[in-house]
Amino acid sequence: MEGHHISVHIDTGDRFPQWSIQETKEFLMIRAELDRTFMETKRNKLLWEVIANKMKEKGYNRSADQCKCKWKNLVTRYKGCETMEPEAMRQQFPFYNELQAIFTARMQRMLWIEAEGGAKKKGVQLSSEDEDENEESEGEKGSSKKKKKGKTSVNVGGSSSGASFNLKEVLEDFMKQQVQMEVQWREVFEEREKERRAKEMEWRQTMEALENERIMMDRRWREREEQRRMREDARSERRDALITALLNKLRREEM
Repeated sequence: MEGHHISVHIDTGDRFPQWSIQETKEFLMIRAELDRTFMETKRNKLLWEVIANKMKEKGYNRSADQCKCKWKNLVTRYKGCETMEPEAMRQQFPFYNELQAIFTARMQRMLWIEAEGGAKKKGVQLSSEDEDENEESEGEKGSSKKKKKGKTSVNVGGSSSGASFNLKEVLEDFMKQQVQMEVQWREVFEEREKERRAKEMEWRQTMEALENERIMMDRRWREREEQRRMREDARSERRDALITALLNKLRREEM
């Protein structure tokens, strides 16, 4: 009993230790730089080691397995945001824009290769959304030649159809994202248009009120001016009448 040792394996995956928001953003920037290389190779274990080393250079101690697990979890959460409202999506998954940029750039590369006629040559590599599944363990490498040949024949026969199917799926996802972005843009545009119309209406009401006030002030001034003239005319008439009366009186006295 004393000669036996019990070994305990501690999972240091995605949640231990916890990833911070800044660390995740740094990780996605590194992953985006290497996305094209991931899509062009089946053996990506070395690439995850490269990402882990780049993370260490930035001060984050993460293993290749932790980076790989984090990427899978982020992709899963990204796919789950397709049916969410934009506001809820931003609150629950703050890295949606980073993932969307990666997959949009990937789709553009695939379309360019398809247009150049190279999709049949690289259909399997470029159409894989989860490129980690392309890795083979040491046990799979030691399998029988017959099994390998059978697997190879299936891959060769289905590469063209698989590439076409995956390309169609990526295009559909891209169109959904474009429609969603257009809906969001229209909502923002309509909201700003409502605000502009409300401000314009308020400005017009203010100008109308000022114009009405100016008209009323002008009317009151004209009324006061008319009254002043009437009083001036009345005083002139009384003065003329008084002068006339005095002149008549003086004439009568002289006579």
